[in-house]
Amino acid sequence: MSSNTTNGKMTNYRWAIVSLLFFATTVNYLDRQVLSLTWKDFIAPEFHWTNNDYGNITALFSIFYAASMLFAGRFVDWMDTKKGFLWAIGVWSIGAILHAYCGIATSGIVAGEWFVGFEGALHAIEKVNDFAFVATVSVSLFIFARLVLAVGEAGNFPAAIKATAEFFPKKDRALATSIFNAGATVGALAAPVTIPVIAAHWGWEMSFVVIGALGFIWMGFWQFMYKKPEVHPRINKAELEYIHQDTEADKANNGSGRKMSFGESFKYKQTWAFAFGKFMTDGVWWFFLFWTPAYLSDVYGLTSDKPMAQILLFVLYAITLLSIIGGWLPSYFVDKKGMNPYAGRMRSMLIFAFFPLLALLAQPLGHFSYWFPVLIIGIAGAAHQAWSANIFSTVGDMFPKSAIATITGIGGMAGGIGSFLINKGSGLLFDFASGTTLLDGKEVVMTKDLIKTGAEYVQGPMKFMGFTGIEAGYFIIFAICAVAYLIGWMVMKSLVPKYSPIKL
Repeated sequence: MSSNTTNGKMTNYRWAIVSLLFFATTVNYLDRQVLSLTWKDFIAPEFHWTNNDYGNITALFSIFYAASMLFAGRFVDWMDTKKGFLWAIGVWSIGAILHAYCGIATSGIVAGEWFVGFEGALHAIEKVNDFAFVATVSVSLFIFARLVLAVGEAGNFPAAIKATAEFFPKKDRALATSIFNAGATVGALAAPVTIPVIAAHWGWEMSFVVIGALGFIWMGFWQFMYKKPEVHPRINKAELEYIHQDTEADKANNGSGRKMSFGESFKYKQTWAFAFGKFMTDGVWWFFLFWTPAYLSDVYGLTSDKPMAQILLFVLYAITLLSIIGGWLPSYFVDKKGMNPYAGRMRSMLIFAFFPLLALLAQPLGHFSYWFPVLIIGIAGAAHQAWSANIFSTVGDMFPKSAIATITGIGGMAGGIGSFLINKGSGLLFDFASGTTLLDGKEVVMTKDLIKTGAEYVQGPMKFMGFTGIEAGYFIIFAICAVAYLIGWMVMKSLVPKYSPIKL
C-alpha cells in the first residue's frame, strides 16, 4: 500500500469502483435497448416481422439470460470479480455487434449471396417475394445474436453485486447498489435520444456497432482501476477498516469458513425467497424496457424516430432516477429506527411494492393523454429499480461473500424465466388482441370481430374491460405488472420472516 494513503483522512476509492459498475450497467442496458428501439420502425419493415416474431426474440433472450445466470454467478465466483467481469462484458459486446450482421446474413441466405454489405442487404431482400421465409431467417439470426448477448450480460449483476460486497459494509450496500443500478436507467435514458438518431442517419446496423463498441472501452478502465481493497494502492487503512467493519460478524455467520457447493445453494429458504422475488418482478422491468417504444408506436402512432416519442421515453426514464431513494431508505430504517439491515430492506421493499399499482390506471388515463401512461410507467420503473437494489442486497445480508455471485445468478435465472413468460405472452397477446394475421405473407389487421378468408375464419380485434384491440392487450399486461411486487413481497416474507443469515 502506498505511503501517501496510509495516514490521515479516510480515502473514498470505493465510490470510484461504484462509478465503474455504474458505467458497466449503463452499457449493459444500452446494448439491450438497441433492438427495442429499432425493430418496430427500422427492422420490421425490412424483414416483415410481427409482434409475435419480436416477442419470440425477446422471450428467448430472456430464457437464454435465465439459463446463463444460473452458471454466470458460479463462473464469477470461480474466476473472481476482475476476470469474471472482463469475460462478461467482452462476450456481450461481441454479441451486441453481431446483431448488425444479421441483415447481411439474411440477405445472403435468401438471395444466394454470401456478402452484399449493409447497403446491399435491403435491395437483396426486396427481390424476394417469400416474406415468411425472410422473416424466419432473420428472426433465427437475431435469436443467435441475442444468445451471445445474453450469455455475456448474465455476468453483469453477479460480478457487480460481488464487487459491492467486497468494497462496502452491509449498511451501505443498498445505496451502492442503487447507484450502480441507476446505470440501467441512464442507459435506458440515453437510448431513445441516441439509437434512433444513429439508425436514421447511418442505418440500424450501425446503432448496434457503435453501442456495442462501448463495452470494449470500459474493459480498459476496469483492467487498470480494479484491485481487491486489501491490496489496492488507492485505499488507505481507514477506508479498509471501514470496508471490513462487518468482518468479525461475517466470520461468525460463516461458521467453518468452507465454501457453499452449487447444489447446497438450493437447500435454503433464503435462496428460494430471493429467486421468487426476482421471478415475479424482473419481467415487469423488461416488459417496460422492451415494449414501451412499441406501445407508443402502436397505440399513439409515435414512432421511435419522432421527437415526441424520444422526449416521452427520455422523461419516462428520467423519472426512474428517483430509484436512488431506494438505497437511502433502508439506511434510514437502520440508523434511525434501529432495524437490522434485512428488516429495513423488507420494510422499504413493501413501500416500493405499492407504487406499481398505478399501472392499473395507465391505459384508462391514456385516453386523455399519452403523458399519463408515460408518467405512470416511469414511476413504476423507479419503484422497480428501488426494489431491485434492495432485493440484491438481501443476498449479502444472508449469504457469505464466497456464495454471493452464485445466489445472485440463481435469482437472475428465476427473473429471466419470469421475463420469458411475460415477453412471449405479450407478443402472442398483442397480435391476438389486435386481430393480426398473415395473409399472403403480409401482416394484416382485421377490422371486424370475425372475418372469413377462404375456408378459414380469422379472429378480429379483442374487446376487454372497455378496451378494443391492442389497447386491451396492454391493459391486461399492465394489470399483471401492477400486482407482481406485492405478491413477490408476501411470498418472500413468508419464506424468510426475519433476519436469518446462513451459517456453514
